[in-house]
Amino acid sequence: MTQFSVNSGKPHPLGATPNPHGVNFSLYSQNATGVELLLFADANDPKPTQTITLQRNKNLTFFFWHIHVEGLSAGWHYAYRVDGPQEIDAGHRFNRNKVLLDPYARGLSNLRWDRGGACDGTDNVTGSMRCEVIDTKKYDWQGDQPLARAMEDSIIYEMHVRGFTASPSAHTKYPGTFTALLDKIPYLKELGITAVELQPIFDFDETDQLRLGPDGSPLKNYWGYSTIGFFAPEGSFCATHEEGEHIRELRDLVKALHKADIEVILDVVFNHTDEGNHLGPTMHFKGIDNATYYMLSPENSRYYMDYTGCGNTVNCNHPISDKYIQDCLEYWVKELHIDGFRFDEGSILSRGEDGSPMQHAPVLWNLELSETFVDTKLIAEAWDAAGLYQIGNFPGLRWAEWNGRYRDDVRKFVRGDPGIVGAIATRIAGSADLYQHAGRSPNNSINFISCHDGFTLMDLVSYNEKHNAANGEENRDGINDNISWNCGSEGDTDNEAIQILRKQQTKNFATILFLSQGVPMLLAGDEFGRTQKGNNNAYCQDNEISWLDWSLLKENKDLFNFFKRMITLRKRCTQLRRATFFEGRINNRGLPDIAWHGCILDAPGWDDPNCQVLAFTLGSFTDNEADLHVMLNMSEQSLAFQIPELKGRTWHRYADTSLPTDTSNKLSKKTAINGNEYLLSARSSVVLISE
Repeated sequence: MTQFSVNSGKPHPLGATPNPHGVNFSLYSQNATGVELLLFADANDPKPTQTITLQRNKNLTFFFWHIHVEGLSAGWHYAYRVDGPQEIDAGHRFNRNKVLLDPYARGLSNLRWDRGGACDGTDNVTGSMRCEVIDTKKYDWQGDQPLARAMEDSIIYEMHVRGFTASPSAHTKYPGTFTALLDKIPYLKELGITAVELQPIFDFDETDQLRLGPDGSPLKNYWGYSTIGFFAPEGSFCATHEEGEHIRELRDLVKALHKADIEVILDVVFNHTDEGNHLGPTMHFKGIDNATYYMLSPENSRYYMDYTGCGNTVNCNHPISDKYIQDCLEYWVKELHIDGFRFDEGSILSRGEDGSPMQHAPVLWNLELSETFVDTKLIAEAWDAAGLYQIGNFPGLRWAEWNGRYRDDVRKFVRGDPGIVGAIATRIAGSADLYQHAGRSPNNSINFISCHDGFTLMDLVSYNEKHNAANGEENRDGINDNISWNCGSEGDTDNEAIQILRKQQTKNFATILFLSQGVPMLLAGDEFGRTQKGNNNAYCQDNEISWLDWSLLKENKDLFNFFKRMITLRKRCTQLRRATFFEGRINNRGLPDIAWHGCILDAPGWDDPNCQVLAFTLGSFTDNEADLHVMLNMSEQSLAFQIPELKGRTWHRYADTSLPTDTSNKLSKKTAINGNEYLLSARSSVVLISE
């Protein structure tokens, strides 16, 4: 095999960058004493074709180790050995026996991967992962660009790429892949969502066997919240496995979604990595420069600060880590045309190098103020596992937040908890108590009732308790207080009355979600009654527990139609998508921008500890646009609600969750409401529109 010649190369850009003359490699390490570049002609080769030793006097510039390999081309694979002090108590874990990945690698191969070999003291070259040299410039975007949709016009749909189409019921040629998602774009378009939020698609170790389940089946890392390759799409989500095809398949998906006017948001995990604690594997950061990339214990740097609950914490506000995160996200926006990011345990990114929260955390403010991300949606999970809870106070002004307060208050109200109508009104109005004081807007609130972490919406109305035995942790994992109500029977039931009530409660949730100010987020499959059989922590379930059962779409078509109908209403009425909080304006029909009621007009039960009802009117300030009047009865009895008078228009029923959806879908003169009252059934919601 020909041995490649080399020259000194350049320190920037980091990673492996092909050019007409070869490939430039650059790797940061402040504390390394030596670096070797391993080249593999084929990803499955047990040993490198060529090993190149970098020289300090030629290949090192300000802690950047760099070299140019003449004549090397895309399609080759590579990895590193990094030598340095093995002073574990001082935080240095250099070990040249461990073959390391390039943190900037655009693609990874795990054909020979042996996770155990990355944990012990032996040389693991024959069982190591390898990086791919990829030319990312060779793709025809056909003029595609990120969509830059206004935040207030967004309707987000959270999904797991594999789980969305892995079931045979999905009827796709390549189940569980980016390519299979192409087949479901017409469905997403029909539903009406404007953005998909993909659970982690950065490369993770899908082979990582966590434990055996109670039935003896292996439980693996299904969700993917333990990243290995931050610049590389997950290989198992690809239909083909040729060089660079994972990037092409993802680009094809993004381009197709954009053509359907659907944005792509990625769930990203920068708070920790898959290298885990002091006993975990050495894959990249640990062996490249452990003391730079991770927060280490001030008592003994052998150990890691674990603010994440996952074994380690990335030192996000170190200048090098900050640059790494910026470079990574810029790559996904510029080269993959991604529209936004949701940051898992985002509060970690606000912690300084000593672990203390920072109001002006560099990494967060650099993202907020970067011109690259001016049209990119930035969404934070504004808490971490160590108790830092920043909803309403996340650093930066334009960051949106997963609003856990919204989730909890809406769950309580629909469950029937009395005396919280003030709280639910605040959530419906955009959570001004959280955001207005700092000059933020309703768009800072991502409103959700269910997400990947917890009960599905159908399970929320079907289970009082979690049922996580299949996870192999004796039902100890997952949250205990789900703020749920099973409607009178735990789990599956043949009781028709309970089945009807569960659908009615699901529609109540949908009504509130899509009529609230802020940005609604829907969990994939909730619109047709997806269930995980009471499992509220299905992180390890790559099976029917987590996969969407598409046969439920036919079975629960009424639910789907209702969700679609509420999304249509949200798109139709601009007063549901305000960029500012309510101001008390009155329209020419005498209706305010918002007015609150109970069963009696203008008499909400703010101070009634037993109150379980709320109504509100939303006046329109756009010509030919409907006014809205919404009535919510979460009590156990039917109640008559007064209806406000209209000047020059008539109220029509748009939806009543106690009626079959097909009936409430038929908007015609027969649905006109001519009286001054409407009788709401127990545990139901009604939406009136003006015509």
